Amino acid sequence: MPFTAVFKAILVLGIYCFSQLGHAHFQLLYTDTAIIEKAAPVPAKLIFWHPMDNGHGMDMQRPLEVSVIHRGQHTDLTDNVMQTQFIGQHNTAVSWDVSIPVKRSGDYVVIVTPEPYYEASEDIYIQQITKAYLNRNQLPTDWHQMHGLTAEIRPLIKPYNVAVGTSFRGQVLNAGKPVAFAEIEVEYMIAPPDMTTGKVSSSASLELPGGSITLLSDAHGIFSMAIPKAGYWGFAALGVGSDDHYKGKQLSQDAVIWVQAHEFN
Repeated sequence: MPFTAVFKAILVLGIYCFSQLGHAHFQLLYTDTAIIEKAAPVPAKLIFWHPMDNGHGMDMQRPLEVSVIHRGQHTDLTDNVMQTQFIGQHNTAVSWDVSIPVKRSGDYVVIVTPEPYYEASEDIYIQQITKAYLNRNQLPTDWHQMHGLTAEIRPLIKPYNVAVGTSFRGQVLNAGKPVAFAEIEVEYMIAPPDMTTGKVSSSASLELPGGSITLLSDAHGIFSMAIPKAGYWGFAALGVGSDDHYKGKQLSQDAVIWVQAHEFN
């Protein structure tokens, strides 16, 4: 076997092995609701956290980029982020606030590209390129679009009004190309942060026997999961980005998407 083929095989095996450890870190891009009624700036919090078990919060460096896409138009919000604190059950961590300008009806796709985070316990860097969605006046415009990110999950169901008991479906992509058999961690935001204080809203936590919920995408990068509970659900496709090293260490470049589920009224 040629050397380049051997090297690639070893690299893929290494990414697979450390992804099996399941780091359960999730980049949050949180707003109180994804359904917006009035034209106004919508406050959002950027937090790096373990949301399902209401666990440890990690200090987040200033994001490399924060942007919003509405009706195909891109607005850079990077210079508008403000440093703040996330107050969790176990510690206080650096987080960031930003306001999303919502005016016209339609979808607002918010994208955060964070600075890679060094996880000392695994001796790797983690970078979770994260998308969340807002909608005003029930007019769908941008939610199904791809954005050519190096690590991306494209929703195949409107991500801001998933009905409890139905399935959320998405497609894992690398620069617009499907990623077959990607490993996807799933987390539920058990205690959303208070938008004023930055403190977790309760002491609730959830730990499942056997560890985190894990899915695999199919040969076309598509995955599906039935949603059992209202609230925010996060999906992280691990190590699917093109960049696999940072500052001389292994990098897990993940794609994250947050969706909001609602009970039938």
